[in-house]
Amino acid sequence: MTTFPDVSGSTDLLGARRSAVSAARKPGSGSGSDFAALSRRITDAGLLKRRPGYYVVRIGLVVALFAGGWGAFFALGDTWWQLAVAAFLAFVFGQIALMAHDLAHRQVFRRRRPSEIAGRLFGNLGVGMSYGWWMNKHTRHHANPNHEELDPDVAPDILVWSTDQARASSGVARLIGGHQAPLFFPLLALEGFNLHVSSLRALRSPSMKSRALEGALLLLHIAGLLTALFLVLSPGKALAFLAVNQCLFGIYLGCTFAPNHKGMPTFTGAERPDFLRRQVLTSRNVRGGPLTDVLLGGLNYQIEHHLFPSMPTVHLRRAQVIVRAYCAEIGVPYHETGLIQSYREALAHLHRVGEPIRQQRRTR
Repeated sequence: MTTFPDVSGSTDLLGARRSAVSAARKPGSGSGSDFAALSRRITDAGLLKRRPGYYVVRIGLVVALFAGGWGAFFALGDTWWQLAVAAFLAFVFGQIALMAHDLAHRQVFRRRRPSEIAGRLFGNLGVGMSYGWWMNKHTRHHANPNHEELDPDVAPDILVWSTDQARASSGVARLIGGHQAPLFFPLLALEGFNLHVSSLRALRSPSMKSRALEGALLLLHIAGLLTALFLVLSPGKALAFLAVNQCLFGIYLGCTFAPNHKGMPTFTGAERPDFLRRQVLTSRNVRGGPLTDVLLGGLNYQIEHHLFPSMPTVHLRRAQVIVRAYCAEIGVPYHETGLIQSYREALAHLHRVGEPIRQQRRTR
């Protein structure tokens, strides 16, 4: 039987975090001026300034990888070696999605209009993910991270994120909730397909802006991808390419987001600490070097990103030094761990909150 021990950190860190969360749950806890003081330090360090040169290089590299992948696809022709190209393009699609994320946060352009244009080109046309749908969802997440009623990323859809959600679960969430930890990574293989379906379903919402444009770009992506596959490959190879590409894309994208908040404290109801504590206590940073920064698109500095969403990714590493020191000054726990450990913490949490479902099954 697979076990998932509680590996969410040292005893001292867990105690400090729980004390801070308990204090944050109390009405009026925290100080709004805490973030203002931190913001002044970050601004004085020049870390909120745009970095156009960095993004010109980064966008150029992503576009070059995209063009190179499809160039290799058409050069190879009808062969099973195309599955290697499918895997490579899954990584490239992930990088395009991360680029769309930076555009949505206005890290690249200060103004909304160019951010939306570029975001739709990278999101809708590039990977088949609706910029408008994702923007709405992600904005709500940033406003209330890990709040069970307000953050769509911890809504009990397929997975449950707390014992209360487990007790109230039904349908698919109840069916797999007791064993969701070992199923987590296999389920990520479906995330690429889920992004396409959710994006198309979002077009039915009258609240989405530029629905015609969003829909046209999504359909152009889907039509272009399928046309290329079935034009060059036999039907069997085309379907295999699509499966490998989309499954690996989903796993890669899921692995960049899973370490950020999964297994960190959650809030419910009227629980709403001040902005700084709301962002820091619910976020986890991932240690690593330049390779980690590239693979995770800067999301490994999740605490700094949530505090300063418009900060260019290239500045997050420098901001971390300031934010971590400041949190130590004011007594706010700052959680950082290695990449593998972050997944272990997330899986341990998923296993732990599924216990009510397992217990109910044992007592039947």
